[in-house]
Amino acid sequence: MTDISPEAEPEEPVKKKVVLELEVTTNNSGINPFERWVHLAKTVDAWRIFPRIFVTVYIVLLYDVVTWFMELKEPNLEQAGLVSIVVGAMAAVFGIYAGTNKQSKAFKGGD
Repeated sequence: MTDISPEAEPEEPVKKKVVLELEVTTNNSGINPFERWVHLAKTVDAWRIFPRIFVTVYIVLLYDVVTWFMELKEPNLEQAGLVSIVVGAMAAVFGIYAGTNKQSKAFKGGD
């Protein structure tokens, strides 16, 4: 068992030089096997597919909620509150969607 005392000096880290030889064969052609996936990801990002789907689904939800509310004979306070929240959230969703484009990403330091 080693004795650890406050007077013991810490050992210095061991430093070694390593020589590495690489051999390039015909199997290592430099082609990225994931190049198609990267291209697909960039295309989905450029076309903004998921934000557009999200906004479209929310518009359908908003339409259904508003038409449901208008068909009610005597809407109560809770139902009016639900419609108010859904309509107000649509403004926030659209504001976020309209505020995130390629130009704003470049302005904020993104790609």
